[in-house]
Amino acid sequence: MNLEQFLESVEARNIAIPVTREKQLRPYRLSNEALFHIPLIAMVLLILAKDRRKPAVAELGQLVGECLSATTTGFKGDVQDLGWSANLRVRTVKALAFLEIAGLVRVDNRKSKLQITELGEKVVSRAAKGDDHLAIKLAQVQRAYRNLSVERQLDLRLV
Repeated sequence: MNLEQFLESVEARNIAIPVTREKQLRPYRLSNEALFHIPLIAMVLLILAKDRRKPAVAELGQLVGECLSATTTGFKGDVQDLGWSANLRVRTVKALAFLEIAGLVRVDNRKSKLQITELGEKVVSRAAKGDDHLAIKLAQVQRAYRNLSVERQLDLRLV
């Protein structure tokens, strides 16, 4: 019996499979893996590099994690877990390597800071222009990074 014959016999016999919903449908939440796409991380790195406060290269994984968790409503888990995620850090390094090869950012080896190039500024400005989801998310990441920077400065003054 091939597939067509099988489907015809099921239809002729009026066979139905009852399906019951015992589980409650919960609102959709992003898996944490969804936050680790390299193009998204690359755009976050461009936003961080564009800011006046240039991020230290050693802190990039933590900063990307904190910015993503601050701007993603469907994130499951603790902010610290995301910031310390080895998977996120590995993909951040890959995104940084891509941005350097593409000539969008450079690392100042003397200061160990991330700097955006002229081409990188053009790319991020074009992506941030408009009112689509990407532009809105990039503005939220930029705001989250500024808030984190201000919060860290205030913490340093208190200590």
